Amino acid sequence: MSEKLAPDPRLLVRERGLAGYLEDFRRRITGGELGSIPVIIGMVIIAVVFESQTGTFLSPRNLSNIAVYIAGPGIMAVGIVLVLLLGEIDLSVGSMAGLSAALWAVLSVSHGVNDLLAIFLAIAAGAAVGTLHGFFFAKIGVPAFVVTLAGFLGWSGLQIWVMGDEGTINIPRDSLVRDFNNFYFSDIAAAYGLAAVLSLGYLAALLVQERRRGAAGLPTRPVGEIVLRVALVAVAAFVAAYTLNQHRGLPLALVIFLAVLLLVDFVVRRTTYGRQIFAVGGNAEAARRAGINVERVRLTVFTIASALAALGGLFYAAQAGGASKSLGSGNLLMNVIAAAVIGGTSLFGGRGWVWSALLGTLVIQSITTGLNLMGMASEIQYMITGAVLLVAVVLDSVSRRTQRTAGRT
Repeated sequence: MSEKLAPDPRLLVRERGLAGYLEDFRRRITGGELGSIPVIIGMVIIAVVFESQTGTFLSPRNLSNIAVYIAGPGIMAVGIVLVLLLGEIDLSVGSMAGLSAALWAVLSVSHGVNDLLAIFLAIAAGAAVGTLHGFFFAKIGVPAFVVTLAGFLGWSGLQIWVMGDEGTINIPRDSLVRDFNNFYFSDIAAAYGLAAVLSLGYLAALLVQERRRGAAGLPTRPVGEIVLRVALVAVAAFVAAYTLNQHRGLPLALVIFLAVLLLVDFVVRRTTYGRQIFAVGGNAEAARRAGINVERVRLTVFTIASALAALGGLFYAAQAGGASKSLGSGNLLMNVIAAAVIGGTSLFGGRGWVWSALLGTLVIQSITTGLNLMGMASEIQYMITGAVLLVAVVLDSVSRRTQRTAGRT
C-alpha cells in the first residue's frame, strides 16, 4: 500500500487562524495573484470621486440605471471571457449584436413573427455565426483574429442589408424586448427574495465544496470563514436589494444578466467542459496530448460567445428604443473586450473568471455615468476608459511575470 502524501503546506494556513490568513494573503500578493483586488479598489475610488463631484452618483436612481445599462455589454462580456480563456479574441461581437437586433426587428415588427420566436431565431443566428467562426478557426486553422475581423465586416454589411430601406425600426410598446430595459419587479419582495436566494445558494455551494474536500482528504475551511464569506455576500446582496427598492424595484435586465453569469460560471468552474477550456487556454498542445478534443472546445466556445453577443444586442436595441443600421458600431466592441480584461481575465489565456464580466462592466459603466453626470465630453470618457484598460493589461502582465518568477504558471 502506497504511503499517503502530505498535503501542500500552503493548504494548511487556514488552520493557523488570523496569522495563517495574513500569511496566505501576503503569499498571493507577492506571487502576483492579485485577483479582483485592483478592481474592487478601483470601484471604491470611482464611487468616492464621482459622489464627491456630483452628489447624486450613489443615489438609488442612478445606481438602478447602472444596473440596467450593464446588462447588455455584461452579457456580451461573458462570451468574451470564454474566448479570452482560450487565449483568443473575437472582433465580431459588436456587429453580431447589431445583426441580431436587425433580425429580430425585421422578423417581429416588420413581418409579424411571434416576438418570442423572433428572439429565439435571432439568438440562434448568433450561435450559427459563432459556429462558422469556430469552424474556420478550429478546423481550417485560420487565426481567430482574421476570422472574426472578417466577420466584423461581413455581418455589419448583412445587418445593413437586412434592415433594407428602414433606417430604424422602433420597438412596439407590447414587445418582450422592450421589457428588457423597462420592466421592473416593483414588489419589494422580489429584490429581497433574490438576495436571499443568492446568499443561500452561495452557502449551499460552499458546504458542498467543503464536503467534497473533506471526502478527498483535503484541508477544509473553518466554520468561521464560511460564516464570514456568506455574511459578506448577504450584506452586499441585501444592500443592493434595498437600494433598488428605493427606486423602481428589481430590473428584469439585472435578473437575466445574473442568470447568465451564474449559469456560465457553473459550467466553467464545476464541469469537465469548463476545465477543458482552461486547459486549452493554458497549453493547447498539452491539452491535446491529455485527450481533450481541442477543436471541439474552441468551436463551442465561439458558438457560445456569439450567441451571448446576439442576446446582448437585443438589450442594446431595448435601450436604444429599436434596431438601426448603426447599432453595434462605435466603441461597443472595445468596451466589451475592455470589460473582460479590466475585470481580471487575462489576455494571454488560461486565467480568469466569469464574474470579471460583471466587475469590468461595472467599472466602465460607472465611469461613463459619472462623467455624464459631470457633463464631460465623450472624448474624455474614451481617454479615461483607455487608461483604465491599459492599467489592467499592465497589471495582468506584471502579475504573470511575478508568478513565473515565483515558480507558478
